[in-house]
Amino acid sequence: MTVWRSPEFDAHEHLSFFSDPETGLRAVVAIHSTALGPAVGGTRFWTYPTETMAVDDALRLSRAMSYKCALAGLPLGGGKSVIIGDPAILKTEPLLKAYGGFLNRVGERFSTGEDVGFTVADCEIIRSVSPYVAGTASRGAGDPSIHTALGAFHGLRAVLETRFDREDFAGVHVAVQGLGNVGWRLCEYLHAAGARLSVADVDPAKTARAERAFHAEAVVPNAIHAVEAEIYAPCALGGVINPETLPYIQAKAIAGAANNQLASSDIGAALQARGILYAPDYVINAGGVVGAVEELATIPGRRFEAVQPVEQRLEHIRDRLIDIFGRARQEGATPEATAMRMAREMIAQSRSVAELTN
Repeated sequence: MTVWRSPEFDAHEHLSFFSDPETGLRAVVAIHSTALGPAVGGTRFWTYPTETMAVDDALRLSRAMSYKCALAGLPLGGGKSVIIGDPAILKTEPLLKAYGGFLNRVGERFSTGEDVGFTVADCEIIRSVSPYVAGTASRGAGDPSIHTALGAFHGLRAVLETRFDREDFAGVHVAVQGLGNVGWRLCEYLHAAGARLSVADVDPAKTARAERAFHAEAVVPNAIHAVEAEIYAPCALGGVINPETLPYIQAKAIAGAANNQLASSDIGAALQARGILYAPDYVINAGGVVGAVEELATIPGRRFEAVQPVEQRLEHIRDRLIDIFGRARQEGATPEATAMRMAREMIAQSRSVAELTN
């Protein structure tokens, strides 16, 4: 495994490998950039087929966090951590505390929180040994899915205005993939706004519940991308828009809360060629970190404060996407390419200012 040759390596500032044989902990912490401030990113507890895939995921997700924080206007950099293994088997309180001890070694530059396989309750355990964790119920914003879902809903408003030239969801057909905490809450917002829902999840009990709660149409997971809906909203794992699924997508827009929805960069160009508007995932799903700013500011070494109420900061996701869509149209570029360029410019500008003042 050669990290510097990984296609996901992008001049990352830092990469740490932690292990604790006694508890079985194997963790990777990737810090992409601290130009805008200390890095932040959730911890993903997941079974990876290979260690290389775990490292690549940490690199890819930490880079996206840099872009997410920059475009959300936050004084934070991008990082990510992954713990390798099945949380249902491996996760124990001693393991989490061992992980917290390792976080103390990198805490001046990185803090973490909830992600796939890593819960608010886990954050509470780690808080007992390390201050470098956010998203705790006792001291902070708690479950980040609440803000992620609301931010994604505001992002869908931008998609509705840009692609469909309308401001209300009445009768708009949205196909939601994944009914976890974020996907379910997003369905609640869409249903309340009058949208018609098709839903899919690997857990049939969740789709059955959605049928009752939202009058949704249940679809098998491997067919939700092909539903003839106005908007396709991936809210599960990444890579769902790929060469195999792309030809069958019938939606006119793709906007969901999942990370890394596009399997590769050329998929974005293929979507645009078909007239499908894509909302860059690291813009539309920024609500979690946006809502955690107050708690993040209490972590040692962080010196910033929120200047707007959280509701206004979440609404800003809609404004940022409107800006990205407009610039992309003017430049003849894809929205994700425009968003990436904007984020990189913000990071580079901050780095240049820091060099001049030091």
